[in-house]
Amino acid sequence: MSKKKKGSNFKLLCLFFLCLIQTTAASFGVGGGVGVGIGGGGVWIGGGVNNGGNRNTVPGSASNNGAYSALQAWKLAITEDPSGVVKTWVGSDVCSYKGVFCSGQSITSIDLNHANLKGTIVKDLALLSDLTILHLNSNRFSGQIPDSFKSLASLQELDLSNNRFSGPFPLVTIYIPNLFYLDLRFNNFSGYVPEELFNKRLDAILLNNNQFVGELPRNLGNSPASVINLANNRFSGEIPTSFGLTGSRVREVLLLNNQLTGCIPESIGMFSEVEVFDVSYNSLMGHVPDTISCLSAIEVLNLAHNKFSGEVPDLVCSLRSLINLTISFNFFSGISSECSRISFGFDFSGNCIPGRNSQRPQPDCSGYSGGSLSCLRIPTQPLACAAISVGLKESDNHYTSSP
Repeated sequence: MSKKKKGSNFKLLCLFFLCLIQTTAASFGVGGGVGVGIGGGGVWIGGGVNNGGNRNTVPGSASNNGAYSALQAWKLAITEDPSGVVKTWVGSDVCSYKGVFCSGQSITSIDLNHANLKGTIVKDLALLSDLTILHLNSNRFSGQIPDSFKSLASLQELDLSNNRFSGPFPLVTIYIPNLFYLDLRFNNFSGYVPEELFNKRLDAILLNNNQFVGELPRNLGNSPASVINLANNRFSGEIPTSFGLTGSRVREVLLLNNQLTGCIPESIGMFSEVEVFDVSYNSLMGHVPDTISCLSAIEVLNLAHNKFSGEVPDLVCSLRSLINLTISFNFFSGISSECSRISFGFDFSGNCIPGRNSQRPQPDCSGYSGGSLSCLRIPTQPLACAAISVGLKESDNHYTSSP
């Protein structure tokens, strides 16, 4: 009898503790469901146990509070939200906000591309210490970039393109320590571009379609970037003679539609991996340097709408990878036999080449005096591409491009 009673008491005790455990567990549930993993479990959207399943993070942590404060401050600075993006920014679960992506409970990425938001960028975003990507392409943000961004030590990609930002070049971007990709295209930035930008370890420098002025920095070739796009600005002066001497791995150089003068430097031949080189719509003069024949990977070469003269050399037209050569609307007086055999993808119109269609009228050609422009030339026949750097570096300080 005593054994039976003891067994009943034990069962009652177990039931009591089981109910206590279930009640306690239920009291810690957040959002009434388990978070949904996106992208291999790194990003969490919606509520769930412990705010997305990160059991090492307490929902009311200091970092979470800072992120909430930063995004709420930014929400107040956004005056138009036609797609209702920031209307979802409600509540303390910042990882459930539209356009906000987290790893655990840390915001690592904000992608608001094409949201058509109007407003400004607030300094409070510097509280997002784990932010690695900030993409704001195609909105209507204006003003300037806060100096507080220099504390975003994790930020690697900053895309502010196609907005309404203005003022001088945002110097704070140079001091973001781990920035790898900088896109400021299609804004209203103006003034000079600092040399320090091209010493920074960026993979992409996209500054086209702004109002930048002044000469191209002399250290332009120092940049390790694979893409340098400075097109559609107001840069003037010559292309730096040291351009290419550092052995850059650049693949695309776009300098079109500026106000550049002088010659294409011979050092262009050092860009052994360049695939696109476009200097069209400037006022460049002189000959096409023979060292362009060292660009074994070049696919697109655009020299159109300048004041180049002389003969287009055989070396240029024999480039193996060249798909498109545009030299239209210059003052070239002849083309080599190699060039004359090529038609598809090559545009020679608007020059002074005898026997070719769609050339300039003779009075324009005979009255042009740009052919007397003196550019540095490397007298190496045949041209040894692997050996030209020594001669170029020695001649760098003696380079002239005056009539």
